[in-house]
Amino acid sequence: MSSDQRGGIIFKLFGLLVLVALGVLLYLLRHPVLRAAGEFWVIDEPPEAADAVVVLGDDNFSGDRATRAAELYHRGLAPRVVASGRQLRRNAGVAELIGRDLVERGVPAAAVIRFPHRAENTREEAQALRGVVLERGWRRVLVVTSNYHTRRTHYIFGRIFPPEVQVRVVAARDVGYDPRNWWESRLGTKLFFFELVAYPVAMWELRHTETSGRRAPANVPIPARP
Repeated sequence: MSSDQRGGIIFKLFGLLVLVALGVLLYLLRHPVLRAAGEFWVIDEPPEAADAVVVLGDDNFSGDRATRAAELYHRGLAPRVVASGRQLRRNAGVAELIGRDLVERGVPAAAVIRFPHRAENTREEAQALRGVVLERGWRRVLVVTSNYHTRRTHYIFGRIFPPEVQVRVVAARDVGYDPRNWWESRLGTKLFFFELVAYPVAMWELRHTETSGRRAPANVPIPARP
């Protein structure tokens, strides 16, 4: 065997050992890496006194978003809660369900503003809510949504709402998504990868939108004052 052949074998063995070492390292660090990735989607801004708490639609079966919004109301951080949600039928929708959840959690019915709409995604919902906020002259709002949904919500509302309106995004725990071990459940994995796709899509859709925002769609009704 020539010296060149021996050198080639040694080089291949060294490369194989490096690959094995990297594989072992990744295996040992898999949980911290996955945990950091899961926590990346979560933004939980400290809630402050506001004109309204806004609960985004499509809450889960447990009503975790409504629960968090009710907690903020009972802390005296806002005098009213907006239950935002898609209109599913002429006389039924997500806003009505969230409104009931809020009342069941001790929020007075007079303090709940039901806001049904036909938005198909978070961007359209933010555009619709922008019209409500500006029409009522609110300057500070707390937006409550599920923990995994907060980073995308923070980006979208920051692009659509005007700078004179202070928006704070507050995370609600979600029974289907624990950022510490999201990969251990099918739903957690599904939610993680959904955000992995939805966030860049939101960035693409809003690439030409300034932070001053857009107008709400003209066909979205403004709910009556409570």
